[in-house]
Amino acid sequence: MRRDHRPLWLIKAQDRLESGWAQHFLYPQFDYIGNGCHIAPPWRIRVSGSDISVGNYVHMRATKTQHIWLTTWKWDDTPPKIKIGDFCLLTPGVRISASKHIKIGRGSMIASNAYITDSDWHGTYDRTHEAGQAAPVTLGENVWVGDSAIVCKGVSIGDNSIIGAGSVVTHNIPANVIAAGAPAVPVKDLDPEVPRTTRMDLFSDPEDLAAKNEWLYGYVSQGNSLWGWIRAHLFPHKGS
Repeated sequence: MRRDHRPLWLIKAQDRLESGWAQHFLYPQFDYIGNGCHIAPPWRIRVSGSDISVGNYVHMRATKTQHIWLTTWKWDDTPPKIKIGDFCLLTPGVRISASKHIKIGRGSMIASNAYITDSDWHGTYDRTHEAGQAAPVTLGENVWVGDSAIVCKGVSIGDNSIIGAGSVVTHNIPANVIAAGAPAVPVKDLDPEVPRTTRMDLFSDPEDLAAKNEWLYGYVSQGNSLWGWIRAHLFPHKGS
């Protein structure tokens, strides 16, 4: 469908439904979840394992065919952890799997179908056991992991760095670079002196942001009606 035909009251009703669902069914699955998180739709988020925490104002966006998976798997006596910092963004198809520790820094963005793991999960010769093939992964603040990129075990990515789409990160990436390839290597330096606008800035005034979103919902839903929404689903035509 080329545009959203929902009337404003239906948009708000769906938001309330998703928020209520998240708080009742999804949030209890986390060891900690902060304030102001927006997870849509919450029934497309798969949480498996213990010690998974999410900071304040984290956004997760999944789709019917691309769920988001957050998984910890305990192989030994060390409890595995996933820690997602404040203001992060996770998009459809993201998978984060830990047997040791994965830490995502504040304001980081993980694009669709990216995979972050701290383990090989199976030994080279013993395919039934992890055999100690795990090492923690750390993403700094304001990191951007591109579409379908893979971040492998033992990797550290520095603040503000960007990982190109489809890249495979097998070694540490310094701060303030664009890295790409398989294996990923820095291909361009970013000027640390150039001012940045980050997701931390976006949420610096949550009340103002909420008011702007309210205005935007009202603007895009002008002229929408319940019948128009039903008609667009049952009898779509060119331009709908």
